[in-house]
Amino acid sequence: MRLPMVAILLAVFLSGCASTGDWSSDSSTKANPKSAKAPRVNLKNQSVSQVYAPSDNLWIRIRDGFQMEPMNSPIEIEQVRWLSARPDYVNRSMTRSSRYLFYIVQEVNARNMPTEIALLPFVESAFVTNAKSSAKAVGLWQFMPATGKDFRLTQNVFRDERRDVLQSTDAALDYLQRLYNQFGSWELALAAYNWGAGNISKAQKRNLAVGLPVNYESLTMPKETRNYVPKLMAYRQIVLDPQAYGIVLPELENHPYFVALDIDNDIDVAVVIKLAEIPEEEFHNLNPSFNKPVILSNANQQILLPFAHAEIFQANLKSYNKPLSSWTAVKISKTESVDQAAKTLGVDVDALRSVNGIPKGMRIKAGSTVLIPKTSSRAGDVSTAMAENASLSLEKPAPPAAKCGKSAKTGQSTKCVSTKTKGNSSAKNAASQHKSASTGLAKSAKNSSSASSNTKGSANIK
Repeated sequence: MRLPMVAILLAVFLSGCASTGDWSSDSSTKANPKSAKAPRVNLKNQSVSQVYAPSDNLWIRIRDGFQMEPMNSPIEIEQVRWLSARPDYVNRSMTRSSRYLFYIVQEVNARNMPTEIALLPFVESAFVTNAKSSAKAVGLWQFMPATGKDFRLTQNVFRDERRDVLQSTDAALDYLQRLYNQFGSWELALAAYNWGAGNISKAQKRNLAVGLPVNYESLTMPKETRNYVPKLMAYRQIVLDPQAYGIVLPELENHPYFVALDIDNDIDVAVVIKLAEIPEEEFHNLNPSFNKPVILSNANQQILLPFAHAEIFQANLKSYNKPLSSWTAVKISKTESVDQAAKTLGVDVDALRSVNGIPKGMRIKAGSTVLIPKTSSRAGDVSTAMAENASLSLEKPAPPAAKCGKSAKTGQSTKCVSTKTKGNSSAKNAASQHKSASTGLAKSAKNSSSASSNTKGSANIK
């Protein structure tokens, strides 16, 4: 019997609505002088309920949490000018942020971090959840593959948690907190997030060796990293006083945008969208980590849905009497072509290639996991082991074997000739030159890569 999926309201989301603690500072006045700005109530002629929520504006909450000092450097001023000259770009990224900022601010506040950190995705990805940089960093927080693995963000056939809103935010804040503890300043922590902790440490050692300071402003670093913190501080300035720069911030209410739903059974993405009565684009904006058309219950995944649609989804699910998922997964036992695998599995070859993203001319290597339509003989949910460890490895077919013949006159074997290219001296010379050029390019690329191996690169967002 199918167990119903249960909507779990994340406790951290509701804390802002359930108590007055989140509407003002959780700290004492001594620890945080800003708390002294909280309205005072005369109990004889005023009602406490009038100040229960001094503001339902998330921007005010963000401003009240600012802790970093403005740099007022030429680079920061230039970054502010750049943004203020592009109000449409700023507005688009601000509007996208409305889905995620409340959750991020909650998490930043819970760690007692400055709320400037909640603005970092503006710099990293412009709040585009599927953003991908030239260096293969992805998601709101632009995690590189190796760094994602370090923070246990799953990257497999079914999902990439570097794009997961909840998981990547938790990992990014863990990373930033670690860097802050290491370097003792948020400016250096942010620079290390962009350039790598090892590079910041080396830059500090170089400065120490010649008697120079080791703070952020004094270190020699790549242009991207030098501009990184000023970019964040530019967004800080705009959020602090948008009117001064001709920017109109979108209204952001100080309450959760989405609800997280636990998954008890495998369910197709299309079914979720149908039952939640939600636009497909909105679903993918909130759930960008899913790589396949099915969400696996044994992967310990959650679905994020806007509040109203979460209630609709739960109601529609109770009356839904059709199969929830139409896909399952199998492991390929031997290396073979897609055509051969499709025949072995009894599935359509085009469907197999399409849903698994396999280019034409590639073979599936043994041990790979592929998604196929569910049948009566494969009716169960995908196992935990497969959901957590699935991988897909492909290879090009081996080149065709050379043909060898015999001389009609002598009966002896003649020189073998490849069936693909007969070849001649001119072709050999060209191939030799190409190989030499390729080797030189490879060496050059390797040296260039080595010189910038710790720089993530930036996502190109418009």
